[in-house]
Amino acid sequence: MPGCHGRGCLSTCRCGRTLSRGPSQRIADVLDAIERCQRYVTVLGDEADADLVGMEEDAIERNLQIIGEAVNHLPAEIIDAHPGIAWPQIRGFRNILVHQDFGVDVEIFRDVVEAHLPPLAEALRGHVADVTTHNT
Repeated sequence: MPGCHGRGCLSTCRCGRTLSRGPSQRIADVLDAIERCQRYVTVLGDEADADLVGMEEDAIERNLQIIGEAVNHLPAEIIDAHPGIAWPQIRGFRNILVHQDFGVDVEIFRDVVEAHLPPLAEALRGHVADVTTHNT
């Protein structure tokens, strides 16, 4: 991610500039992470290569953390516009993933990616389309 001086800083750089990611950037982060999770989940059933499955689990977990962190910083007007999305659970799951000392069952990852991420992606894509329509 480009940031201050191309180093990917996200909050405050060594040069003292405060950097922040706006809602459109955070939505893009969520949509990118969802797409990656959906690609990676296809490998989880492949028991032929345990190392690859382990890497996919790690990659999905990291992207779910990114989703939760980005959602945590979305403004209230975006959250309120999509009451059908389980925003508190998304943030809470991120906290579980970040602060846990034990693994999450692979089937939970699969369920989250297959059942819960598509409605989130649809809501955020709809929001982006609405904003684009109103700004043109």
